[in-house]
This record gives sequence, C-alpha cells and structure tokens, in this order.
Amino acid sequence: MNASPALFVIDTNVPLTANNNEQTVSPACVQACVQAINAVTQSGRIVLDDNWRIINEYKHKLSPTGQPGVGDRFLKWVLTNHANPARCARVSLTPRQDDPRDFEEFPRDQALAGFDPSDRKFVAASCAHEERPPILQATDSKWWGLRRELERCGVRIQFLCPKDIKELHERKGGE
Repeated sequence: MNASPALFVIDTNVPLTANNNEQTVSPACVQACVQAINAVTQSGRIVLDDNWRIINEYKHKLSPTGQPGVGDRFLKWVLTNHANPARCARVSLTPRQDDPRDFEEFPRDQALAGFDPSDRKFVAASCAHEERPPILQATDSKWWGLRRELERCGVRIQFLCPKDIKELHERKGGE
C-alpha cells in the first residue's frame, strides 16, 4: 500500500516568492519556493478552507491564467484541483463573532493575540485538519518571531527560507 501524499497548508507568500517578483530575497529562497510548489503540484496535497478564503487570497495576489510565474501556475493548479480530494483536502473554519478574520480553530493563546488577522486562516486550516499538516512559509518575518509560540500550540511551520526570514526579522527589529 502506498503512503498518502504529503499534505501542506501553503501561505500565499510561497507562490509569490516562487514568482520571483520580490527583490528582497535570495535566489536560494526563490528556488526553495519553486521546488516546494513543484513538489506539491506534482505529488502532494494541500489544505483549503470550505469558504474559499485561502483561494480568494491566492486569486487576489496571483494570476489565475497560470502566467507568467511558477506561483501563478500554482494558482491555476489550485483552481483546477480544488474539488479533487486526491489533491486538495477541505476543512471548515468557524469565524468568531467578534472578528470574521479570526476563527474558533485558531489557538487561544495570549502569546498569539497579536498574530496577523489576515494570516489566521492558514493556521486555522492546519488546526482544523486531523493531520495538523505543516504550513509552508517563505518570507513573513512575523511568523519567524512567533514560531516558538505557534509550535507550542501544536502548529508546525516549515520555513522554506530560514536564512532570509531570520535576516528580515532582524532588519525589522523583531517584527
């Protein structure tokens, strides 16, 4: 029996970095994001929420035509495969009444109270899935600053560009 394909939640900055539009990251970081995107689209699976919050963010920042970059091809792949359970797992997220960008599935930990509301859907999607898949993260230095707190809450993050993200975090004064 074959093992099931690797499962991930993918933050939007991974396909954006794979598009190589950012001049602030190293070529090695771009290559790591390209390799991660290619591996997922060839033989992996991703987690998406049932209300298209993640897809809509991808659509807002990437081209659905699949051109011109690897990240854009990723969005086209997502739009083609979003209903295919062999490629995409769906989870339900429960918006909190006081803030629709926050979710019941997001860890209730005071250390995460300031976590970016627009990124909470990625953490909540990982937490909502029974496998608690890792979140692929490229360049958001705030995630680096909260990595220990997230890990303590059972959230796994796979930093594709640890050197770049650490330098960005330090340059931004720990933000």
